[in-house]
Amino acid sequence: MALVTRFAPSPTGPLHLGHAYAALVAHDMARAAGGRFLLRIEDIDRARCRPEWEAAILEDLGWLGLAWQLPVWHQSTRLPAYTSALNRLISLGLCYPCRCSRSDIRLALSAPQQAGPDGPTYPGTCRARPMLEASATDAIRLDLTRALAFLGPRPRRFSETGPAHAGLHANSEEWLLTTCGDIVLSRRDMGTSYHLAVVVDDAAQGVSHVTRGEDLFEATHIHRLLQALLELPTPVYHHHRLIRDDRGQRLAKRDDARALARYRAEGASPADIRRLIGL
Repeated sequence: MALVTRFAPSPTGPLHLGHAYAALVAHDMARAAGGRFLLRIEDIDRARCRPEWEAAILEDLGWLGLAWQLPVWHQSTRLPAYTSALNRLISLGLCYPCRCSRSDIRLALSAPQQAGPDGPTYPGTCRARPMLEASATDAIRLDLTRALAFLGPRPRRFSETGPAHAGLHANSEEWLLTTCGDIVLSRRDMGTSYHLAVVVDDAAQGVSHVTRGEDLFEATHIHRLLQALLELPTPVYHHHRLIRDDRGQRLAKRDDARALARYRAEGASPADIRRLIGL
């Protein structure tokens, strides 16, 4: 089977050196194996995504010398697929509506919580609410305890080839319960969530190897759980190092000084960018 990778940026700002590293790692892995490199635009956050940023992403990636299979997928066109996956989980009795805001959650926690991929562990305030009560202003959460009971004790594993976590990993139920909690599957303003959308799309596009930053390694336990619940294939994961600033902080889109467009304007070449990021 051909090796398939993808780069999935959100058009909410300029690409920086960290994005260049992630895109090149995915592109070079596919090219070295004679496989396919995909570009997917994660634009479900309609309030923050802008067409001009998407155009800039395509221009930057083309300048870097990347080529990708067409058509480019947009998550904003995939809502029916996410709704279908969500409805399957609802039909299994594994979901509930949640009206809590972030401030509600903070107030409900009696002590500081270790933050998971979605912030502090949700305290279960709305867990007893039936789906019949769901309204357009509710988020939909996964009842993690029910989901784990539904799957039973059979092992769920994923293979990791990244430098920090290489090996075969068991889906960590302890981490899911104590740190992750009842994740949001559908946000009230989006109709889905990152976790659900990325799992559905990776399966639909036949992605065989997911390459992404090591800050998303723990989220793989969520994605492996959703793959089991939705009976979707599990790709190989490769969590690579992050590109950091002089203070050791990971780059963010507000770091315009490291935006690819600025390097281009100052006369840098794609080879210069590769050298800057250690490729």
